[in-house]
This record gives sequence, structure tokens and C-alpha cells, in this order.
Amino acid sequence: MSTSFTSLDRRSFIKLLATAVASYPLASLADKRKNPAVDLKTIDEPWQTIAAVQEHLFPADENSPGASDINALQYLQTMLTAPDMEEDERQFIVNGEKWLNELSLQIHSKKFIDLDTETREQILRKIEQSRAGGNWLSTQLTYIIEALLSDPVYGGNPDGIGWNWLQHQPGFPTPSADKMYYKLGKPVYRSTKA
Repeated sequence: MSTSFTSLDRRSFIKLLATAVASYPLASLADKRKNPAVDLKTIDEPWQTIAAVQEHLFPADENSPGASDINALQYLQTMLTAPDMEEDERQFIVNGEKWLNELSLQIHSKKFIDLDTETREQILRKIEQSRAGGNWLSTQLTYIIEALLSDPVYGGNPDGIGWNWLQHQPGFPTPSADKMYYKLGKPVYRSTKA
């Protein structure tokens, strides 16, 4: 594994989280999955590919939510439209879809979303080898974890699904839509660059 992520790969991280918490109530997760947050057939690029990457990086299993369960794509879209998001980071995230699909088409003559799981993994491992690709994947993981842990007002963690899974008690009161952090004053530009 390349050191462009960290010494802990994403699957090991997910396993570590899973062992650190009790099983998430299966009925709640099963009900949530009946109505998935993201239907790839109904969204346009770059969101189709980004949603597929998110689900690949943070997959669901029978006891834990995945990227679509925690509304990772909606959270990312909310953060990309926040007034404190720097334009170069916004473009970096969105342009990653183009780079990924160009590589996928070059090697497999298919877009990333049309690849099977094993081939997706190979493509992601290939882009991870470049500094930009590793940074893009790291940025995706950062936003996924933020979606898991954020207050639902920001678009991720619907009904506190991530908090419940991790058995976390959030602070009170939670913010209302008019009290989102970037509405409270002059923006301080955030950056999640690795």
C-alpha cells in the first residue's frame, strides 16, 4: 500500500470502527436501505462517479452504514456550496471524477461506475499512486467521515445514523438550518487538503 493515505488502510479503519462499537440496530439500518439516499441512475456526473467512489471507500455491511446510508454525497454537495469553500478545492474534488473516468476508459474502456468491485479497487489503487490521486482519495475519505459524524442539518448523518452506530451522544442543542456554522459570521475558509 502506498503511504499517500495513512498507515491504516480504509478497510482496516472500517473494521476497527466496527469492532469498537456494538452492532447497529439491524431493523433501523434495514429500513433505511429500503429507500437509498442515492440512486446512481437518477443523478448526473460528476455525482454518479463520486457517489460510487464514496460507497467503495466506505461500504455498508449488515452491521454498519455505508456512504449512501450516511448521505455522504449530499453532505459533500452541501459543503461544496458553503460560502467558505475555496474554489480551487471545489474544482479539485469535482475534477477528480474526470481523471478517474479517463483512466478507467483508457484501461478498461468503461466508466468507473460500470466496473465491478475488484476492477474499481484496481483503478483506485492506480490513482492512489500519484500525489494528486492520493490527495483526492484522502479528501473523499475526509468528507465521508465528516458526513458520518456531522449534525444532520449539514446533509449527512440522517436521523443520527452515524451517531447511533458509534453510540455517540451529540451535544445539545443541535443547530437549526439558520445556525449552520457558515451562517454565524464572516467565513473562515476551510481546507481539507492533505
